[in-house]
Amino acid sequence: MFDIGFWEICIIAIIALIVFGPEKLPGAARTAGLWIGRIRRMVTTVRQDIDRELHLQEMRDAIQESDQNVHQFLEETKTGLNELNKPISLDSNLDSKPNEEKAEEKTEELNPKRD
Repeated sequence: MFDIGFWEICIIAIIALIVFGPEKLPGAARTAGLWIGRIRRMVTTVRQDIDRELHLQEMRDAIQESDQNVHQFLEETKTGLNELNKPISLDSNLDSKPNEEKAEEKTEELNPKRD
C-alpha cells in the first residue's frame, strides 16, 4: 500500500518510542490501529457505494437503450400498419373485369365453340 520496507518501519518505531516513551507507546499504537481500521472501513464503504452507483448507472443506461429500441420498433410497426390501412388505388387503365373472366375470353378467342 505505502511501499514501506522493513528498515523504514524500524526507523518509525524507534522515533515513536523516543517521542511517546515506553509507557505511552502501547496506547498510542492501539489508538493508531483503531484509527487505521476505521479509515479502512470507511474507504471500503465508499468504494462499495461507488461500485454500486456505477452498476446502477449501467443498468439505467441498458434500460434506457432497451426502451428506445422498443419505441423504435413500435413506431416502425405503426408505420407499417398505416401503410396497410391506406386504400388501394387502382389505375384507370385496368379493366374492371376480374382476371378469371379475362382468361375465359382469351381461351374462347383461341378455341371458338363449335355448335
